[in-house]
Amino acid sequence: MMMPPLSRPPLGLLAIAAGASVANVYFAQPLLERLAHDFALDAAVAGALLAATQAGSVLALLGLLPLADRGDRRRLLRVQLLALVVALLWLAAARNTAWLLSGMLLAGLLGTALTQGLIAYAANLAAPEQRGRVVGMVQGGVFIGLLSARVVSGAVAAVAGWRAVYLLSALLMAALALLLWRRLPHVQVPAVAPAWRELLRSMVQMLLQDRALRERGPLALLLFAGLNVFWAAVPLPLSAPPLSWSTAGIGALGLAGIIGALLAARVGHWMDRGFAHRVSLGALLLMLVAWAPLLGLPQSLALLLLGVVVLDLGGQALHVSNQALLLRAPAEQHGRLVALYMLFYAVGSGVGAAAGTWMQARYGWPAVCALGAGIALLGLAWWATWRILRKAAR
Repeated sequence: MMMPPLSRPPLGLLAIAAGASVANVYFAQPLLERLAHDFALDAAVAGALLAATQAGSVLALLGLLPLADRGDRRRLLRVQLLALVVALLWLAAARNTAWLLSGMLLAGLLGTALTQGLIAYAANLAAPEQRGRVVGMVQGGVFIGLLSARVVSGAVAAVAGWRAVYLLSALLMAALALLLWRRLPHVQVPAVAPAWRELLRSMVQMLLQDRALRERGPLALLLFAGLNVFWAAVPLPLSAPPLSWSTAGIGALGLAGIIGALLAARVGHWMDRGFAHRVSLGALLLMLVAWAPLLGLPQSLALLLLGVVVLDLGGQALHVSNQALLLRAPAEQHGRLVALYMLFYAVGSGVGAAAGTWMQARYGWPAVCALGAGIALLGLAWWATWRILRKAAR
């Protein structure tokens, strides 16, 4: 069935909702010290709060997101919106450690499910010739929400306490729920809804058989490993002499990456015009050359900012191109494909963060840059291998 072009106002609303949703997954990071103080937690248990949020994200990818392929996506998104509002209120009212951990788990679970569900839903609404632009715009909202979350939560908590962060977010999500309740267009529902077990079983088959997923999934793993090598390691040299940046200053560095998010819709336009492989190659090259100016840390802050912009621009462009290619599949597969793709993202993010901090602690910043450049080279090699295989199969 041909879909009418998706107009800018509902698309903008979907992008805002996706950005607000993902922010809930990352609000806790600048709040750990305050939470540890209020709940008398030691460092190990405080770290478990972030682990609970990430565990919720993984559960969303494996449990909730595949349900988008089972029935009415509009109704599912409405339910998840309301459930996220309740979860945020529950979290803001936490009075003991178990209560707090459960709230973090729910914030990660529902925030992730809603974010990725909105991307799949927007792609489902878009006409094929505008799908790249639509995915790019919604993903741009996600990226801005992710980058802004740490800065916003730190600023609000400094003025009104950590509970105000989640109360304000609950109010925002409730307002978005009211706006989206009537404005979410209807999408076609499967005539016969598959069982949840069948959906999970089919995800294994997709992983083995879907060519785009087998190519783009590992590329996503390398993409997010490279990004997190930088973002996990860079606070260490920035906070140490001679720079001695504050936590707020380090968090604000992430705002430089918003330039990449603002260009995401343009990447989508190029995808719609048939330049998928050129976009991927250009993005991978940007992620490689970004490490040259980053090597100037701590001597040059100008080079640091340039490197951040180039690295995040390349990463954002590749992420949008990956998703746009995956979502060319039939609409009834979108939820599962996004879930599988984001599992590669989760693995890459975790491995990259661990490797980046270890490399910085053991060998210093030049070794971190060498590791990041090496990962970018692996990504280029993986992309080139698939290009050669595709040409050989013709």
